[in-house]
Formats: sequence, structure tokens, C-alpha cells
Amino acid sequence: MELIDIGCNLTHESFDRDLPEVIANAQAQGVVQMVVTGASEAGSVKARELADRWPGVLFATAGVHPHLASEFNSDTASVLAELQQDDKVVAVGECGLDYFRDFSPRPAQRKAFERQLELAVSCGKPVFLHQREAHEDFIAILREFRPQLTQAVVHCFTDTREAMLDYLALDCHIGITGWICDERRGHHLKEFVQEIPADRLLIETDAPYLKPRNLRPKARTHRNEPQWLPWIAGTVAACRHVSPLQLAAETTACARHFFGLPDAACRPV
Repeated sequence: MELIDIGCNLTHESFDRDLPEVIANAQAQGVVQMVVTGASEAGSVKARELADRWPGVLFATAGVHPHLASEFNSDTASVLAELQQDDKVVAVGECGLDYFRDFSPRPAQRKAFERQLELAVSCGKPVFLHQREAHEDFIAILREFRPQLTQAVVHCFTDTREAMLDYLALDCHIGITGWICDERRGHHLKEFVQEIPADRLLIETDAPYLKPRNLRPKARTHRNEPQWLPWIAGTVAACRHVSPLQLAAETTACARHFFGLPDAACRPV
């Protein structure tokens, strides 16, 4: 069984001391490729560096998370545009809107989001999107740009069925994380995840965040890791009434097509 983690924050400081082991553990569990999320200018540079270090195994995105939108400027846009010319950088983002915490003013978030969508149009690469408590503004901006974009994934989807249907109507992909394994917050996803077409479903850990709460046996660390993607895949498969093998085959094929990833063997680092 081969799986692809389409969103993991391996540039996070919690991985600084043992990243080779983290990647090896993931590969041992069948997670053959991972897309490292770039969520800031510096983080995007580091994500590309990791992709250089583990060619064919790690890939990168390049973008600025809405939490940091107030820091986005013309120099940032230039750095991202240069990174996005690299073949190992497979998507623009993480970008979008987050009104749940409002770490950056909403006008700044919208401006940074629009600018990054323009970058995606320019480079022709998919967009890796973030939306939380901002669906109305987010969908309005996305509708404006969607005809010019190649592909788009709403990553770490946690919203309502109605929001999901809005994104599917725009021919977007949906990224499902361990949120679906959370009995407190993610139970609603189990009720409609089966409605996502197989060619629009992607899976991810969002490590080090969102470790599956139903993981058994429980891990000793609170840090989420790509090695637990099979657990998420199994939960999603059960909700969709398919085998884990079928779910793995479908989501892996979908991820390779979406990001343009090559085939890969599960081999040790």
C-alpha cells in the first residue's frame, strides 16, 4: 500500500532534531511521498531545501498562511515567484483566509490571498488553500480566480457539507486530515466524506498538528507525524465503505495527478 501525505509541516521546529527518522518511519508505513507545506517566506525556502535534500520523496509548496498575511509584501511575492519556478515546488500556498483567529487583519488577508492566486495563475501550478470561518469571502475570491487556475485543493477541510459542495462545484479537491478522527470536532465529516468523488479526495496529516485522537496504540508524543497517515486513511475508508487498499490506491493516484508527482518506491532514507 502506497500513500501520499499532501500536507505536512516538516519545517516545524519540533522536527529539527529527528527529521530523517520521521521520514524513515513514514516510509516504513507506506507513506512514500510527502508534500512539505510552505506557510511563510522563510518556511517556503526551507520546504524547498528539504525537497532538495530528499529528492523524489519530499516536495514543497511555497506560500504565506493567512496568519502571516500582514507580513506579505512585494519582496515576499518575488521570493515566492522564484521558488515556484522550481520543479520540486509543486503548488502555490498555503494561502487563503482565516477569520477564526484573525492574527492578521482581514483586509490584509484578502489582499495576500488574491496576490498569491495571481502568482498561481502566472506559474500555472495548483493552489494549496486554507479556509477557516471565512467561507463567504473565501468562496467569492476563489470564484473570481478559479477559471484561470489549473487545480485547487481546500486543504485540512473541517467545514460543513454545504461548503464542501461549493468547493466541489468549483472543481476543487478536498484534503482530509486527522480532524475526521476527532470525536469532539470532526464527527460531522464522517457523515458526508463519502460524497467526495474519488478523483477529488486527498489525504494529509498536517503534521505536527492534528494527531488522530483515536490512534491505537496511543503514541508517546503529542506531535503528529506522517507515519500515522495510514490511520487517517483507514478512518476515511471506513466512512466511505471501501477497503483501505482501495482508498490508498485512489488517493495516491489522485495526489500524483494533482501535483504532477512521479511514481516512487517505498525505500528507506
